[in-house]
Amino acid sequence: MKNDEFVIRAYGRSELALLYSPDISAMAAYKRLCRWIAHYPGLQEQLERVGHSSHSRQYTPMQVKLIVEALGEP
Repeated sequence: MKNDEFVIRAYGRSELALLYSPDISAMAAYKRLCRWIAHYPGLQEQLERVGHSSHSRQYTPMQVKLIVEALGEP
């Protein structure tokens, strides 16, 4: 496996967000990722079906897979 290859695994919410937006702060990156998720048709509902909530501090591997399928790899 190459060092720059994205791996589907559990990620902290800011950790994943920073992979998508490494040029901004962790909080700004997380808010941006939340907006992207909210705007992608059906993604928020898919994440909720597999256990994600606004109180979740981390994304499970299944949730990461859904996000990557919708938004592409970071």
